[in-house]
Amino acid sequence: MTDEMEMDLESLKYPIGKFSFDAESFPAERQQRIDELAETASRLRAAVAGLTAEQLDTPYRPGGWTARQVAHHIADASMNGFMRAKLALTEEKPLIKTFEENLWVDLPDTAKLPVEPSLRMLEGIHERLDALLRSLPEESFAKGFQHPATGYNTLDRLVAYFSWHGKHHAAHITSLRERNGW
Repeated sequence: MTDEMEMDLESLKYPIGKFSFDAESFPAERQQRIDELAETASRLRAAVAGLTAEQLDTPYRPGGWTARQVAHHIADASMNGFMRAKLALTEEKPLIKTFEENLWVDLPDTAKLPVEPSLRMLEGIHERLDALLRSLPEESFAKGFQHPATGYNTLDRLVAYFSWHGKHHAAHITSLRERNGW
């Protein structure tokens, strides 16, 4: 594979760039990220609007998930993120369980189901998450959980990550649409 092909594949994988988090500057960005997080469902709904079943079953990049799998993955990940936030707020540094996202996207509910149930799920999860985050005092955002792969994660990092995550995956679908003229 040439350097140009690798660079192009990298831009298909990360259309908005890779996730980064600066704990020191994040408190000033927190409300903006919470606002972005609240837009996850509407952003995804707009990204998949009007796509046919064939278009939804198109991978967003060579070797990548289909648009349908991406849409369901966002709901799965948001469900896990919401649970992690609740655990962080109610337990002392809980050890969370990861999920095998590459296996989850191959399950029948992800590979074949229309995306509408996941869109509705996202709307509910993010309405609850938004209400929770906006009600918390500043000090609550320092609470967190222990992730087996990434170590200790604060609620601030979770907000930053899931704000990025929703935009990242919606961009997979919107860039696929743009490339294919849909």
